[in-house]
Amino acid sequence: QVQLVESGGGLVQAGSSLRLSCTGASSAYFMGWFRQAPGKEREFVAAISWSGGTTDYADSVKDRFAISRDNAQNTVTLQMTGLKPEDTAVYSCAAGRNFWSERRVPGQYEYWGQGTQVTVAS
Repeated sequence: QVQLVESGGGLVQAGSSLRLSCTGASSAYFMGWFRQAPGKEREFVAAISWSGGTTDYADSVKDRFAISRDNAQNTVTLQMTGLKPEDTAVYSCAAGRNFWSERRVPGQYEYWGQGTQVTVAS
């Protein structure tokens, strides 16, 4: 059983930075961050491979967000910079075991955290 716990969300001004953390991220899993805004579908944000050697980003966050992991600490981090009001959402981390090729698909992830709210004021 994998228990994922996110932290680091909050209310910030546009242009600010936030650092989200997800604990419980075993190296047996590739990890993803997703977000969901009110009235919208869950959206892929970023993913990192088991070793951390490969990453993937949604076009909307590329060059602003950075995903990393520390397998010794079982932690995955999402560093967010240049935040925009449209980044406002509940951010969740997720653990997937096998299909890296499907890393952008929520259904490929086996475990999910409870989410942390990120609100960006204009």
